[in-house]
Amino acid sequence: MTDRRIPTRAEVDSYLRDRRNWNRWGERGSAGALNLITDEKRLSATRLVKKGRAVSLSRPFPVEPSIENPRPALHYLFTVDRDEGWGSAQDFYGVSYHGTSTTHIDALCHVWTGDGMWDGRDPAKELTFTGARYGSVDAWSQGILTRGVLLDVPKHRGKPFVTLEEPIHGWELEDILKETGLTLEPGDAVAVYGGREAYAGSHGSWAGGPARAGLHASCLPFIRDHDVAILVWDMMDAAPNEYGLSHTVHAAIPAYGVALLDNALLQPLAEVCAEEGRYEFMLTINPLVVVGGTGSPVNPIAVF
Repeated sequence: MTDRRIPTRAEVDSYLRDRRNWNRWGERGSAGALNLITDEKRLSATRLVKKGRAVSLSRPFPVEPSIENPRPALHYLFTVDRDEGWGSAQDFYGVSYHGTSTTHIDALCHVWTGDGMWDGRDPAKELTFTGARYGSVDAWSQGILTRGVLLDVPKHRGKPFVTLEEPIHGWELEDILKETGLTLEPGDAVAVYGGREAYAGSHGSWAGGPARAGLHASCLPFIRDHDVAILVWDMMDAAPNEYGLSHTVHAAIPAYGVALLDNALLQPLAEVCAEEGRYEFMLTINPLVVVGGTGSPVNPIAVF
């Protein structure tokens, strides 16, 4: 039977220390759990495409300031005149994408705990002004294609969104799997939908203050038990947490080598899954090839 008890601080520490994936992939370690996405895994994912229906999981480039977007992205357009009335339009993009507004993927060098970075690396040695030497986003330069599975928490609860008072727990994710009749496989991308748009519509915003609805630390064993390669989520770590930790589920990066795809737009995906009557799909993610980068803005695409 699934344990439905809130874990203690000692148990959370154990999730992150005793179940590490450190050194699991040897010389390919910089790519972390995405090593689970093999050629065979990619081929299997392509077989999930039956209609060719595509859904973007990306929010618009966040140029408008808001409580969720205190450091707006930059976008300006300029024109270049040519001979005989010809010309061209060009533009500039600038973005500090980590945070709560830009849809992006976190590389494995992005966060660390007191025990170190992913694979036990020392951040003081691996991080430089010009980029990270290990666990950087260019480890995924060939792109990501795998099976995606959506876990719709509002649908499961019969409520429009996840609240501060009731964070998402690991046992709920197990329950949703049983309801959908799906089994997770190593290397899957798991999309956890919390109803961020509905929450923001009701409360004015989802993030921006000290409190934020999201996933509880009890989700960590679920991620590790199922050998998840990528966690895709609209709501992130529930905050604050009762453990006094800087982050809880984000610690899956340094502990398990799991990529996190933050600020995904999952409401359209949830609607399409309901319309299609299926909660698995092919997912593609193509990060920018930034040598030493801590992540990248992305436009993930689910295809049915």
